[in-house]
Amino acid sequence: MTTPLLPRYGTGSLAEVLPSVLAALGEPGPAPIALPSVRAACVLLVDGLGAELLRTHAVDAPFLAAMADAGPLTVGFPSTTPISLATLGTGLPPGGHGIVGLSFDPGDHALLDALRWTRDRDGRHHDQRETHVPEVVQPHDTALQRAAAAGIAVTMVAPRFQRESGLTRAALRGGDFHGVFALGDLAAETVAGLSAPGRRLCYAYHSDLDTLGHVHGPGTLPWRLQLRQIDLLVSTIAAALPPDALLVVTGDHGMVTVDRAPDFDADERLQAGVALLGGDARARHVYTVDGAADDVLATWRTVLGDDAWVVPRDEAVAANWFGPLGPHVAGRIGDVVAAMRGGTALVRTRAEPKLAALIGQHGSLTSAEQLVPLLVAGPAG
Repeated sequence: MTTPLLPRYGTGSLAEVLPSVLAALGEPGPAPIALPSVRAACVLLVDGLGAELLRTHAVDAPFLAAMADAGPLTVGFPSTTPISLATLGTGLPPGGHGIVGLSFDPGDHALLDALRWTRDRDGRHHDQRETHVPEVVQPHDTALQRAAAAGIAVTMVAPRFQRESGLTRAALRGGDFHGVFALGDLAAETVAGLSAPGRRLCYAYHSDLDTLGHVHGPGTLPWRLQLRQIDLLVSTIAAALPPDALLVVTGDHGMVTVDRAPDFDADERLQAGVALLGGDARARHVYTVDGAADDVLATWRTVLGDDAWVVPRDEAVAANWFGPLGPHVAGRIGDVVAAMRGGTALVRTRAEPKLAALIGQHGSLTSAEQLVPLLVAGPAG
């Protein structure tokens, strides 16, 4: 891919999913994705379920492969879980909700880890939920809050540890949280959330496909066997759907296998003029020291060459990588933004040893990472 796949904000991205589901439940507002009118609906997000990976391994997911597909959708930039969950949860692009990287500077010249909601100081991770209040970092009402305010019973089905996490508070606040341990109670809680009387909205989340993709690589045997379990999960939920309920299955990103890993921590050329390096191995926010942005841009372009799209902040914004920016967001984006190409991951072996060791990575603007399915079962299926 010689040019980046730009997110289709407003027409075919994760930001359009929940507004379209709310319209299917009878709420006024835009509905970019056509869905049938229903009494109840569930959005199941499978972490790491990329459209290209699913198409390649359709034999391992026959039920998913046979579902009606209203996609593929683009997930937004960076194509990483915190950004995608906030985009799905708020109905806004990253430039609107303000969670613009796996780690980013929220305005105090330090990096906030948006997945764990921590900041690293003195080699230790410190909880930042009160220093960087999630509801302030991401101040917009979520789609779940809007649904609850309209009288729709909202449930969220996710791992128990996510109940009061900073990311949940920022991106998915507003539902009645049901913590689960495994696939069995995830299916049971999801079906229960749709079966009670009245208008109902359920958001459900499962993470293990992403985990195995990171550790073993996407498309490997462990990954494929996990995909088979997810196929069974979806077929189980679909079989128990009430006749007036809808199941929508999507992902938060795809994934690529790393075949080249330049190390920022070992390259003094890349370090020169850099005050903070945020993001993740496939999408980097480069915060520069005063006056160094032009030199850093030129150096990074020279060193990374065809391994990355390297652009200044203004160019990334003008090209709509993040979507329209809210007033609180512009300073959170790096002075230079680097999106990796091919199988390249720009790692930090000292500062991020666990992330650097992962075989599968995501975050950039390739079709393998950007495109996710939008699978529908129920009245539309």
